[in-house]
Amino acid sequence: MTLHRPVKPPRKLAAVIFDVDGVLLESPHERAWREALDGFADPGRFTTRMYQAVVAGKPRLDGARAALRALRVSDADDRAEDYAERKQGRLEALIEKGGVEPFPDGLRFIEAIEALGWPMAAASASKNANQMMEPLELASGEPLLKAFAVNLCGLDVTRSKPDPEIYLAAATALDVEPQACLVVEDAAVGIQAARAGAMASLGVARLGDAELLHAVEADLVVESLDAVDLDALATGQLSAVTA
Repeated sequence: MTLHRPVKPPRKLAAVIFDVDGVLLESPHERAWREALDGFADPGRFTTRMYQAVVAGKPRLDGARAALRALRVSDADDRAEDYAERKQGRLEALIEKGGVEPFPDGLRFIEAIEALGWPMAAASASKNANQMMEPLELASGEPLLKAFAVNLCGLDVTRSKPDPEIYLAAATALDVEPQACLVVEDAAVGIQAARAGAMASLGVARLGDAELLHAVEADLVVESLDAVDLDALATGQLSAVTA
């Protein structure tokens, strides 16, 4: 199902900024956060909804703190660093075992944007995003990482999402006005960051969480990037394919 509020003129899109985890990659972050909880809280209480609502899109320590608070762990702030470190170790083990797969529709969307001649940026808070993308290729054989004119993954920012700092930095590096940038996100805080930066926002609801993305007023929410109307996008407008 696709529900949307089309971006209205005078906005005209000309560049795309991608979050990575949950948008382009079916990454093992959620699993790593859950498995690292053993000894802190019951891992079974860490649901996909909780991950999307309070952890996704945040830097590691902020995510750890938010998860422990949501789970009502005593001394959550004091224990967050230990939890974050354990999660990172678990994540690296999963990556080494090949626990990262691309979303085919995400790769197709990258190629469609390339065909438009628009510049693209990757802008993830994850310091593992490049490691996860490095072995991946588009259908053309082009390495995924080479598709991005700008790559800010893992950039140390002073303010995390929902602050727009990383997305504004991407727009500056692309030499494109924020109003002409489309941010593709799967997390509510990422949509909020895009809106705070005066950018258009495309929410990808892969985990049945469309209501979370609508609640923060994403301009368009889709379950697959194949649902984006590429003909409309070619004119600088954001809308969904109609049946």
